[in-house]
This record gives sequence, structure tokens and C-alpha cells, in this order.
Amino acid sequence: MRLLHTSDWHLGRAFHRVGMLGAQAEFIGHLVATVREHAVDAVVVSGDVYDRAVPPLAAVELFDDALHRLADLGVPTVMISGNHDSARRLGVGAGLIGRAGIHLRTAPSASGTPVMLSDRHGDVAFYGLPYLEPALVKDEFGVEKASHEAVLAAAMDRVRTDLAARPRGTRSVVLAHAFVTGGTPSDSERDITVGGVAAVPAGVFDGVDYVALGHLHGCQTLTERVRYSGSPLPYSFSEADHRKSMWLVDLAADGGVTAERIDCPVPRALARIRGTLEELLADPGLEPHREAWVEATLTDPVRPADPMARLTERFPHTLSLVFAPERAPGDPAVSYAHRLADRDDQQIAEDFVAHVRGAGPDERERAVLRGAIDAVRADEAVREVAR
Repeated sequence: MRLLHTSDWHLGRAFHRVGMLGAQAEFIGHLVATVREHAVDAVVVSGDVYDRAVPPLAAVELFDDALHRLADLGVPTVMISGNHDSARRLGVGAGLIGRAGIHLRTAPSASGTPVMLSDRHGDVAFYGLPYLEPALVKDEFGVEKASHEAVLAAAMDRVRTDLAARPRGTRSVVLAHAFVTGGTPSDSERDITVGGVAAVPAGVFDGVDYVALGHLHGCQTLTERVRYSGSPLPYSFSEADHRKSMWLVDLAADGGVTAERIDCPVPRALARIRGTLEELLADPGLEPHREAWVEATLTDPVRPADPMARLTERFPHTLSLVFAPERAPGDPAVSYAHRLADRDDQQIAEDFVAHVRGAGPDERERAVLRGAIDAVRADEAVREVAR
């Protein structure tokens, strides 16, 4: 069975205020063409179909168009909700849509109930594990600790139990939306840390033939059977080095996996350039970036006059301007934002305690801070679901 694995469409999202709806529509056309050209048997979409719980109307219309075009192909599609989606909204009409061959899996309770597809070698069970917010689903899965690993392990126990009851030789595919250990994140993914831990080990998914992951925006192979497709379009300059693609996966009769990457159309290259303003304006080596979307980091010790206007004369698609004066680490002028770079909420809170009290928090106080941060995250998740 030939699968096309994609994820993280983020319909409705902009790139530094540049609307991406046209590029997203082009991607949907490319997806449909790929299904036709490569005789794909099933499409899997591993979450974050939308960029937010209540997407703009234009994004909903594009999704509706995608559903119709996929249904017209007569090729089954399995989709799950991601941490950016409203699972309840995305799942509206799932039963009816399923009759057209578009199978939406958004309910955690259905994690162990597969979509069954067949080829000439027999059955393939597709298990959809939507994004599982630990604080919201721990009771559903009967786990004591609200952690990503605990709830995913419990969901996979249901998968393996169902699979074990099926005829010998039934092949299996799991769709999941999670941060799996070994994956490389980018700046455009929403933080899903709980209790100071965001990642789960790949071993959680042992026992199935292929795991189609979503959440991380870079295309990645964790094992031959566990892969991220990545997002089809860039959503931050941290993705400047990404090759945007989908996985074309062949699932053999014995469950063996082979995969190749299918490149996605990207509207414009990304470039991150760094130096003083005069260096950036004069350096002939930067000429290939003239038509790229540019993030410019200025290292001038004093902010120059009209930097954006001057940069856009040479790089008309400059979208982001960062000031990072080259100063000694102890220089009092080093910016607050620079000091906070690469530090998570827990570290920032602990540093604040140390600053105002003269000593950092002990283990009990760290646990209190961690619990407060997790409670805020859980509350935000509940509010988003209820919107």
C-alpha cells in the first residue's frame, strides 16, 4: 500500500504578516497532483490542519476545497487533530464525511478504533491518535501522571490490544501529533512542555509498521518506521534550511517500509543574514538573496538610521529586522531580550526568584513553579477547546 504522509498545514497562518493562503492553496493542488501522479492508495495528515482553534473563514473554505478534491480522487484520507486545532470543531460531521472516504480522528476515546483499508495483500489498520493534552485526557486513559509519555503510552496500549485481536498479518499505521525524542524543533511550533518535559521516547510506538508523526516542522527520520513529514511551507526563519516535503511511503506485504521525499512548492526562499548595515548593503556575496524573504540581524554597536528602508532597497522582501550589537557579555547594555534567549518559562521564573531573593528556589519551590506553569498551560488548553 502506498501512503502519502503530510502534516502541519496550518491553514490560515501568515509568515511575518505575509499572507500564505495562496501558497497553501498551491500546496493543496500539489498534494492532489502527487496523489494522481504516484498512484497513492491513502493520504495521512498528522495534525495541525488549521493554525488556530477558530480559523478565519478563508482557511475553512480552503480546507473544504481540499476535502472535496481528495474525495473526488476516490483515495481514502485519514486526518487527526493537532495542538493548534480545535478537535471538536475539526471533528464536526466526521461520520458523514467518512462516507466520502475522508476519515477525521479527533476523539482520544477512539484511539484504539482503526480505519480499516485493504489492498491485494490484505488489511491495513490506521490508528489516529489526535494531540493528547495530558491534563485533559489523563482520566480518559486512566493514568495517574499527566505527562505526554503516560497518555501516549496508554493510547498505544489500546492500539496494540486492538491490533493483537485482528487476523495475523494485519499491517498497521499510527498517526500521532507529538514531540518525539530525537526530533529537532523550530521556532514556529507551539510549546507543549508539561512538567518540564515535552518529548516522548520513540519506543512508545513499538509494535506497529509505520508511525506518521506531526508537530515538528522539519522533515525527519527518527527510525525507518517513525518519521515526521514536517510542514509543507515555512512558518519561521528558523526553517530557512528546511527542505519542505512529504513522505511517499510504500508499505510492503510483510510490513516492510520504504520511503522517499516529495518536494513541496515554496513561494520564496528564506535567508538569514547578519552583519553591520553597511556590510549587508555592500557584500556581493549576498546577491543571491535579493529576492528571498530576509531576516537581517544588525550587529552595529549603535542603531543606524532608517535601517529597514535602506535594507529593502537592496532586499525588497526583508520581513524581519533584529538588533544584536556585538558587545562583551558583561556589558550592561546587553538587552533583556538577549539575556532571555533560549530560556524556557521555568528557567526565567527561577532566575526571577534568584534575582529578588538573592538565592534560587529549592526543589520544593521548583515543583511549585512547575505546577503553576503547567496549570496555566492546561487552563489555556481548556479555554481554547471551549471557544
